[in-house]
Amino acid sequence: MKELEQRILKDGDILGGDILKVDSFLNHQLDITLLKHIGEAFYEKFKDDKVTKIVTIEASGIAIACFAALKFNVPVVFAKKAQSHNLGNEVYTSKVHSYTYDRDYDITVSRKYLSEDDTIVIIDDFMANGLATEGLLDIAKQAGAKVAGIGICIEKGFQPGGRRLRDKGYKLVSLAIVDEMKEGEIRFRELD
Repeated sequence: MKELEQRILKDGDILGGDILKVDSFLNHQLDITLLKHIGEAFYEKFKDDKVTKIVTIEASGIAIACFAALKFNVPVVFAKKAQSHNLGNEVYTSKVHSYTYDRDYDITVSRKYLSEDDTIVIIDDFMANGLATEGLLDIAKQAGAKVAGIGICIEKGFQPGGRRLRDKGYKLVSLAIVDEMKEGEIRFRELD
C-alpha cells in the first residue's frame, strides 16, 4: 500500500536498528483517514471469504481492526492481555511473547465471542516474529474457528514471522513489508 509506505518514510522513526516507531499516525496518535484506507485495503483482500469477525490483540490493533470491521460489517473481538475477573473461567487462552516489550503474557478471549461458526481475519499493526499472531491462531484453533487470513499493516520482512506463517499455508496480507532499515533509510519489498 503505497500510501502507508509513503507515510512510514515521512513520519516513521528508526530506533536502535530494528524498531520502527510509527506512533505519530498508526498506534498512539491515529490518522483516521489512513486507518479508513487500511480498513478498505484489508476488506478488498478478504471480501470473498465470508468473514464473520475481525480478531486482534489489545491495544494497538484495535483501531485498525475496527476500520476493517466497519467495511465487513462484522464485530471486532480483541484478546485481552490482562487478567479480568469479569471474563470468568469460560475463556480461550494462549501465551504470547511480546517483541516490543520483551515479556510473556497470557491473552484471553471469552468463549461467548468466538466459536466454530466463525470465519475470522486476524489483524494487527506490526509483525516481527509473528508470536502475537501465533497466539491468536492458537485461540482460533481452540474455538474451532476458520481463519480466512491474517492482515498486517507493517511486516518486518527481515524477521521470520511472515515467512514462517506463509510457509504454514496462511493467507498473510501485509500492506507494507520492510526488508531493510538503517538510520535514515527504509527499503520496502515490492508487493503485488
